[in-house]
Amino acid sequence: MSLRIVVAPQAFKGSADAHEAAAAIAAGLRSVWPEADIDLIPIADGGEGTVRALVEATGGTYRTTEVRGPLGRLVQASWGLIDGGATAVIEMAAASGLPLLADRERDALRASSYGTGQLILAATGAGARRILIGLGGSATNDAGTGMLRAFGLRFRDAAGTDIGEGGAALERVARIDGTIAPALQRVEILVASDVRNPLTGDSGASAVFGPQKGASADDVRVLDHALSHFADVVARHSGRDLREEPGAGAAGGMGFALRALLGAQIRSGAELVLDAARFDERLRGAALCVTGEGRLDEQSVFGKASVTAARHSRRAGVPVVAVVGSLGPGYERALDEGIAAVESLATGSSDLETLMRDGSARIRAAAERLARAVQVGRQLGSV
Repeated sequence: MSLRIVVAPQAFKGSADAHEAAAAIAAGLRSVWPEADIDLIPIADGGEGTVRALVEATGGTYRTTEVRGPLGRLVQASWGLIDGGATAVIEMAAASGLPLLADRERDALRASSYGTGQLILAATGAGARRILIGLGGSATNDAGTGMLRAFGLRFRDAAGTDIGEGGAALERVARIDGTIAPALQRVEILVASDVRNPLTGDSGASAVFGPQKGASADDVRVLDHALSHFADVVARHSGRDLREEPGAGAAGGMGFALRALLGAQIRSGAELVLDAARFDERLRGAALCVTGEGRLDEQSVFGKASVTAARHSRRAGVPVVAVVGSLGPGYERALDEGIAAVESLATGSSDLETLMRDGSARIRAAAERLARAVQVGRQLGSV
């Protein structure tokens, strides 16, 4: 009987997407076990790669829609339809994400989520009855107000003037006018996110994620105050105050908007992807699972797809090993979650640019080294 292996990595950001990483790992494994039966299951956790992982795992289809990017430029955003068109899969990063901006353009004060709203409307127009939204990689800190504008809501100041786009403008909101497009009131919305941060405060959207979106220390204070004020207005408008709810701070407050004004449910992005890919079913009978990610550290245990896959494998009694770009502080916590061995891409003094440029080749080499170590273990186990 041939050795059956499940290969389930997530993306190595800046180096290889999940599909490229899976192919490279498989190539490395086959150099040691040429007859192995290898099942490739590229995975994601709600961020970049979620649409592709779900569409290709389920035989879905891709769509492309022109939308407004975070600073207003028109961009072509890809999304997917699965379940025979009943479910749409959207990545916020495709319409309102950091990958659409140069580093110098990042501006958490002005960036808008309007384009994400346009994608959601396109999905409802295509007949989707359920929309799954991955919130990773956003460039915005506007509490989803750009998206809500696309849906038909208007945000006015005390004089009745529209406050304009971006997170900083929320400090001037006095009232919310308009109604959400009727089509959205008949759609189930699921949010794929493992972020548990509240909307405001020291662990809120602005303080934790604002700096990577271009916010200075002063900007963070402005944005946090603006989000708190906006939450007050929403509480008066909707009768619910969800600012402290875990996940409200996801994607600069997009989690808050989707929960408070559209009744969305927030679920683990990694779990949603694994479910759609029938991961548990495909693990049955496997002798080994190989996962991987760009950096394994203490944050990996908080919803990263690689560690989620390891937990599923451990429950199924399938040993797990991992190929990673690098190891960070606290990576040992991931070992406690079921990852038995780790092989890093770096074997010398290579800098980050070199690792990223030669990503697939280094992933393949690391997988081969890991397979040879596992092979020794199998031989020792038979002594």
